[in-house]
This record gives sequence, structure tokens and C-alpha cells, in this order.
Amino acid sequence: MSVDVVMPQMGESIFEGTITKWLKKPGEKVERDEPLFEISTDKVDAEIPAPSAGVLKEIKINEGQTVPVQTVVAVIDSDGAGAATAAPARAEAPKAAAPAPKSAPAPTKSAPTQVAPPAPAPAARAAAPAGQDGQKVRSSPLVRRLAKEHEIDLTQVSGSGAGGRVSKKDILGAIEGGGARATAAPSAAAAPAARPSAPPPPPPAAGATVAHAGFESAVPREKMYFGNYEVQPMSVMRQRIAEHMVLSKRVSPHVYSIDEVDMTAIAKLRNSSKAKFEESAGTKLTFMPFFVRAAVEALRAFPTVNASVDGTNIVLHRECNIGIAVALDWGLIVPVIKNAEEKNFLGLARTMNDLAERARTKKLKPEEVAEGTFSITNPGVFGGLMGLPVINQPNVAILGLGTIEKRPVVIDDAIAIRSMVYLTLSYDHRVVDGAIAHQFMGKIKHTLENWTESIL
Repeated sequence: MSVDVVMPQMGESIFEGTITKWLKKPGEKVERDEPLFEISTDKVDAEIPAPSAGVLKEIKINEGQTVPVQTVVAVIDSDGAGAATAAPARAEAPKAAAPAPKSAPAPTKSAPTQVAPPAPAPAARAAAPAGQDGQKVRSSPLVRRLAKEHEIDLTQVSGSGAGGRVSKKDILGAIEGGGARATAAPSAAAAPAARPSAPPPPPPAAGATVAHAGFESAVPREKMYFGNYEVQPMSVMRQRIAEHMVLSKRVSPHVYSIDEVDMTAIAKLRNSSKAKFEESAGTKLTFMPFFVRAAVEALRAFPTVNASVDGTNIVLHRECNIGIAVALDWGLIVPVIKNAEEKNFLGLARTMNDLAERARTKKLKPEEVAEGTFSITNPGVFGGLMGLPVINQPNVAILGLGTIEKRPVVIDDAIAIRSMVYLTLSYDHRVVDGAIAHQFMGKIKHTLENWTESIL
């Protein structure tokens, strides 16, 4: 008996996925729930287990292809016919694919989707634009944002997704083709200021796809390839990171505030309690839970920083969902600690270590990288003195942590050696002003330098 392997729906708002790697080859035996292939979606990379034991009879969708959810990507022979059946399996492919002719649409090499979670609850709840017949146009928050930026009327864009949904590929095609302009477009005088003219970029190489205007270069292609070089295509995750960062810089006016914190007391506390903490709690004691706890206290004191922007509305979030950037060998991902304000120090440490470990092993669920309200990134773990991080949309701020190192400082007119760290707050000046930002940083500094909470 043949069992279809389908592209799973890894979350309510996930409508397609990209196969990044097959872990088995046709003819190889697989066990039920054994990792079969890896996928990348709008929100998370994950390993997908085999739905049945048997022999992998056929792979229908190759690595690098993007297909809608529920598309049949492979077939497993659950009777265990053995590797010898691998060759004739391909001859029988049309017969196996017959029950689902619409499973693998032609435009499988669609533009890659966005790097990180498209939008939190406020944006996700925003109403889709209404068509001329009074019906709503089905689209994602990213599609609506691109349509607004490029003054495209979504009611005039044909949707190729399920149920006529306007996908990212559709809106990018409309943008490149100069699609129908929205009737409420700005005046002609304002349009040039919004989109300064630039020489058109050279056409992409054969087989290449342009995912976003931010991927294009103003430098002629022939001037880019010279001397000895090696061309490495961007991975799906790398493309999404690039697109997400370009979009954030275009949307949010970034401003930066930098402060210095004396971590001597916390460093001593960690060194003296590290062994006992790991023995009793069963998890590592790092500096990160201290920063998360301090950030939560500051977010509660200054809720403007724990916000997002929905058009001309500022959405103030009552829960503190802290996204922690995790560096991977193949990119970056931001799992989210939900309701961090409700967790004690031990709860934060366990949750954080668990999310980081599952991020590195591709075990995260889509909901675990969504709905963040504030982010923290730690370039200091690699020795960075400080950084100017890019805001993780749709947040309005992100905290960057530098390396903790001993430096000479002046205390009571005397020079002392203290463990110091630089903190950088990148914030959206549409929402957060300098006064609030520096008070926010002052609250973090006070919490860390006057630590009183028990960690055991």
C-alpha cells in the first residue's frame, strides 16, 4: 500500500513551505516518525517525520522547491517492498500522482517568503482589503504591506493561492509589472519623493529569481563578477533574513541609545552559584536570564517600548513576549519566550535554554517564533563590544548585548576593576522618543546593578 507524504501546515497562517533537504533517498527504508525531510516556512525551519514505516518509493518535489501545504511531496511504500522497487517506482509516478493532480502547481519556484514571523496578533487581525463586490481579498499581512508600499490595488491582483488567496509571488509579480495602482494613491507630486528614481537593475541570470527589490543591486552585473570568485546561492533562510532586515530599515526610522552597566555583582553571583544551580535546576546558568528579567521590568515600567505599529495605531501589548536571537550554523532565528512577566528566574532560564536547543536541532514549532513584542540579541557572546541591531518587525525596539569584560572604571574618585557591559537599544522613532528610551535603559541598568531576586 502506498502512503502519500504531504507538505504539512506548520501553523494557522502558514500556506506554503520550501523543501530544503531530503534526509532519505528513493529506495531507502524509513521508520514511522523518523525524520524524512527538512522544510522552511515563513516562521520556522523544521524536520518532518515519516507518516508511515516502509520504503521511500518516490520523491515528487525536489530540494529548493516551494509548494502549498497539503501538496504530495513523496510516496512511501508501506508494504516494505524493499530497495529493489526503487527503479520501477519512477515509472509508476503518473499513476501514484493521479489522485492529486493539483498537488504540485507549476510555479513551484516562487519567491522565498519572509524571514521571521510576518506580524503579531494586531497585524494578523487587521481586516483584508475589500473588493468591489464587497468580498474581502484573502492575503497575508506581508502582502498587504507590500501592496500599500507600492500603491497596488489588491482587488485588481489575481490570486494563485488556495481559494484565490493573493500570495507573495502574486504581489511581487504585480509590482514588477507595474500593477493596478490603488485609487487612494498619493498625489503625483508626492510619488517621486517616496520612490526616488534609480537605473533599472540588470536582468537576473538564467534560472535566478528576485525575491524582493532589496535583493537587486544598482551595480551592473558585469562589474560585480571579476577576478577569482565563488558564487554561493543564498539559502532560503538567508534570503528571508535579508528581506526582513531590508523591510525593517525601510519601515522604521532607527534611533540608537547606548548605556554601560556594571555587572560585577551579577558576575560574582553567577560564579558562586553556577554549580549548585545546574545541579538543582538541571539547566545551565548563563547571563541571559538576568538581562531578560531586567528587560521585563523595564517593559512593564515603560509599555511604549513593548508595542507595535498598525497603520496609524500604536498597539500596546499587555504581555511581554521576549524574542531571543539564536545564531545557527545556517542563519539566525528568534524563538519567543511567551508571557515572560509570569515566569520566575528559573522558569526563564529553563524556557530559554530549551528554545535555543530546539532551534539548533530544528524542533521549534511555528507558534514558538511568533507574536514577539520585544527582542534581545547577544553579539557579545562572540566577543562583540557593542552592536546596532536592526529592529525585528513589527516590534518597535530591540536590545543588543555586548561582551561582559573587566575594565578600569572610576568609583568614588578611585580607579577600580569592574565587569562592565555595553547595552544598545535600537528603537522606532515613530513610537519611542529619546527620553523614554534612556529612561528604559536606566531601568534595566538599575535592575542589573541592584539585583535582589533569588536565582535558586
